[in-house]
Amino acid sequence: MIETLSDLPDGVLGFRAVGEISASDYEAVLDPAIDAALEVRDRVNIVFVLGDEFERYSLGAMWQDAALGGKPHSRWGRIALVTNHSLIAEIVHGVAFMVPAEVKVFPLEALDSATHWAGGAAETKKA
Repeated sequence: MIETLSDLPDGVLGFRAVGEISASDYEAVLDPAIDAALEVRDRVNIVFVLGDEFERYSLGAMWQDAALGGKPHSRWGRIALVTNHSLIAEIVHGVAFMVPAEVKVFPLEALDSATHWAGGAAETKKA
């Protein structure tokens, strides 16, 4: 399932993947949230968390994910993927050039930094 994250900066949508993600999760949660955001904003920024409770994407979910690219390219802002799943992070790095948004991968412990980055804030470095 896909859960929505709360307490995010204005203009940032947040989601957390739990268990197996299916096409119906996109249809019920992700797609309507993105469409609603695009009705009131020029661009959409997303934080997507794939933590320890994430298991896998179904084939249908992968298809739905690819279909998100059908939204006008100019409407995408930043997508912060937050995960410690190294294989997923490597895949995202490899295909990021095909995504019509600025994409950056963050480790789970950097969720706050990912959220600030997705919102357009300058990154802050820990001392």
